[in-house]
Amino acid sequence: MYKITDLPVDAELETKKVLKSLPAAHAALAELKGVASSIPNQSILINTLGLQEAKDSSAIENIITTHDDLYISGLNLGSVKSLDAKEIQNYVSALKTGFEFISESGLITNKTILKIQEVLEQNNAGFRKQAGTKLMNDKTGEIIYTPPQEYDEIIHLMSNLENFINDPDVCDCDPLVKMAVMHFQFETIHPFYDGNGRTGRILNILYLIVQNLQTLPILYLSSYIIRHKGDYYRLLQKVRDENLWEEWILFIIKGVEQTARETISLISEMKTLMQEYKFRIRDNYKFYSQDLLNNLFKHPYTKIEFVENDLGVSRITAANYLNTMAADGLLRKEKLGAANYYVNERLFELLTRR
Repeated sequence: MYKITDLPVDAELETKKVLKSLPAAHAALAELKGVASSIPNQSILINTLGLQEAKDSSAIENIITTHDDLYISGLNLGSVKSLDAKEIQNYVSALKTGFEFISESGLITNKTILKIQEVLEQNNAGFRKQAGTKLMNDKTGEIIYTPPQEYDEIIHLMSNLENFINDPDVCDCDPLVKMAVMHFQFETIHPFYDGNGRTGRILNILYLIVQNLQTLPILYLSSYIIRHKGDYYRLLQKVRDENLWEEWILFIIKGVEQTARETISLISEMKTLMQEYKFRIRDNYKFYSQDLLNNLFKHPYTKIEFVENDLGVSRITAANYLNTMAADGLLRKEKLGAANYYVNERLFELLTRR
């Protein structure tokens, strides 16, 4: 039976294969950082890509919703939200909360981790205090792994993890190697009753920001994990069963590189589409503004109140802008109950293509 130990790991982590895989991943991260900085209003990326990540990360835990339900739920039009859509909106809030915390402190502390999980699960249960948690095979019911059961041990291990994350003298490995170890350790401690997987995936992107490998929370591994879910869980368990770190670390590094490349491509396409909309609106309407363009790309589904608030215009004016663009095919107008909302279909197609 696997017995979790304190970090740092007593094993060779930076093998030849690992070291050879790092330059390509770092190059992709550096390119993504540059591409992201070229978007004039960066909340566009945090909102649009953050929602996509929330959907993907939640899907790993079998919390499923459609893109349509997800975007409608963000409009708060008074319709009844599905429980899954609510959980995904909580994920977005937890992600933004974590980003705010690390932006202020430059650290990932247990206080930050507890707050992320609190927002995610909408409770303040904190670290597990009762025994009985086991990780089981969804299909067979077989117990795969039993995480630490005692509260004192969980507190000790989380304090050790906090020190490992924030003290560079504890481990001088490459940050991507360290992130792979950090993610393994967090998921293996399994410190919460619920939300461990989603909290752990939020911590990955926050760590890249703390290490200055990214400036925005937009590099998300969840879509990669969904495509390779079997390998993800198999390799986690291989470390526990056989202390085989190399394959797990290579899996994470490859995920970072692939996801960075995909995100670069997506942002580049978003920029091209924004330019197209900019010219069409500017050339055809007197009401063009950068704030209006930002609104249409920050919210794939927008509404009159969003335009009112973002542009500082009256409700009648905001409605006129949106209805004019809908009449000309730039947006699609939809009705839900007594309220209208407007869909940027081209952006929606980009974001939902994967």
